Amino acid sequence: MRCPKCTSIEDKVIDSRISKEGNTIRRRRECLECGHRFTTTEMLVREGIYVIKQDGRREEFDREKLLRSVRAACQKRPVDSEQLTMLVEDVIDILEAQHDSEIPTKSIGDAVMQHLRKIDQVAYVRFASVYKEFRDVSEFMQEIKTLGQPAQE
Repeated sequence: MRCPKCTSIEDKVIDSRISKEGNTIRRRRECLECGHRFTTTEMLVREGIYVIKQDGRREEFDREKLLRSVRAACQKRPVDSEQLTMLVEDVIDILEAQHDSEIPTKSIGDAVMQHLRKIDQVAYVRFASVYKEFRDVSEFMQEIKTLGQPAQE
């Protein structure tokens, strides 16, 4: 792993933590050249997963695209990037357990909303407004009213 400060490849691992699902490892490293400390994340490489769009098109699953959409919903909210990374990994784990190699976009959106609702309700409503394609304020208000009700699992 290259040091982001001096680009040296000589480092040592100070701490390793495995995610609760066991599919990612977070490592704290220290560069042996300059002493800079940085964090890396190792994750399982997922291949052969396709998303089935509403119009029937198939496209390869893009983890980064999912992460970008969740980040956009959480912009300027008190949600740290590690929470978002873990949310995406949890969603992918759930989807892989429920589906084979083809996942409908509806399943992805529903799983993200279920997780976002627990993390940040404003981010949840932002994501829902795009995912559910709200057309007017009344649809926003209806979704906000559901926040007072227990989440459906």
